[in-house]
Amino acid sequence: MKKSLMACLALVVASVGLSVAAEKVQSGLEKGAKVPPFYVKDVTGPAKDEEPLCYRCRYGNQPVVTVFAKEMTDEVASLVKELDTVVAKNRDEKMAGFVVLLSKDPAKAASLTKTAESMKIEQLPLTTSVDGAAGPKGYKLNEKADVTVMMWVQGTVKVNEVFNKGDLTKDAIKKVVGETKQILE
Repeated sequence: MKKSLMACLALVVASVGLSVAAEKVQSGLEKGAKVPPFYVKDVTGPAKDEEPLCYRCRYGNQPVVTVFAKEMTDEVASLVKELDTVVAKNRDEKMAGFVVLLSKDPAKAASLTKTAESMKIEQLPLTTSVDGAAGPKGYKLNEKADVTVMMWVQGTVKVNEVFNKGDLTKDAIKKVVGETKQILE
């Protein structure tokens, strides 16, 4: 009886532990929030040889998708490539986007150039945050989130998706790509 009770208790503790571990963190601006300006250093886009710039400002009220990532992993690169394709197909709707690597590390910035070349990313500038790993002030990016994807139009957030390490699967990428419709309606 005692062994059964201990086994049952262990199962309950393990279940609670798994549900806590799988819990998503909140990161980024909530749906309906206004998107404030912030500056990035362009690594692969049209302003790569310029001073830091505000793509938020440059794109104004256009439909915009932005990926904030800690690292340029293969999964993030796949997401960016898919979004690059969506932006290219929706140029008539003035859709735009950019990627922000949450780091000032020159070695990580070099990975952006490599990714842009190998994945043939042409529409989305790959940038680094001038604010480092914390990201832009006021954006409420959670340091525990590996990837935060925000989409906005008319300067208002319509989509906010957050991914912990290992959560950016093919299905998750497909879902994010499908959500771009929300800023094109």
